[in-house]
Order: sequence, then structure tokens, then C-alpha cells
Amino acid sequence: MKRRLVVCLFLAALVLLPGCGAKQENKVAIDYGSSSLYTREDMDAAISLIMKEFNTWKGCELHSIRYASDEQCNAENLAWVNNLEEARDAKEHFSQVISFVSDFHSPKKNTEMTAWNEDYEYTDWQWWLARSDGGKWKLMDWGY
Repeated sequence: MKRRLVVCLFLAALVLLPGCGAKQENKVAIDYGSSSLYTREDMDAAISLIMKEFNTWKGCELHSIRYASDEQCNAENLAWVNNLEEARDAKEHFSQVISFVSDFHSPKKNTEMTAWNEDYEYTDWQWWLARSDGGKWKLMDWGY
């Protein structure tokens, strides 16, 4: 009887304890929209870079990312990202540009010198990425 009780308590601990003190992951809503230019795989590769950058923003909580639209992937914006690349003395010439918009919340208290407004909901934060044909996305710019 004791053995059965010990086994039951052990199993209960295995099920219940992993959640104790664990940071709850925030669910990020992703809206791929509709695109005749990019596949979901293309977008996921770009979103991965956005998430990697965002995860360095201490205390910020990302709520959503959405594809801006095919209209944003135009010749004017492509020329702009190529100018950014040129200004950085980089040699790559991009043939594709993609844009996403996100919503996130800044930390309640800024503990470091940051540009964030405290406890503020940022909406329509733009992310711009570019790539050459067959290449990998490069995060070029973000902000309002």
C-alpha cells in the first residue's frame, strides 16, 4: 500500500511540478495574409529573423506579426533597401523585399537605457527584410 502511494505521489509530481516557476511563453499571432509573391516558407524564414531580433529586446512582449502586403514589395522599397545596403558598405544587391508589421508591449519599467516608452503598446511597428534570388533574408530596418 505504501509503495502504491509513493508511486502515485511520484507520478503526480512529474505531471505537476514542471509548470511551477516556469516562464509561460507568450503566444504570438501570425497573420500571413495572402501573397502571390512569397510562400509561407519564405515568410517563416523572414519571421524567424524578426523573432531573433525581437528576443533581444528585454522586457518587451510580442503580440502579433502580420505580412504587410504584396503592394509593399515594390520597386521603390527594393531600391530603398539596396541603398541601405550600399550605405553600410555591403556588396550584396537585393532582388526581393518583404515587409511585416507587429504589435508589442514595452516593459512596465525600463531598467536599462532604452528608447521605449514605459508600459506602452506599440502598434504597426514595421520590419523590412531583403534577399537576393535564392538567398537568405537579411533584416534591414525596423521601426515606425
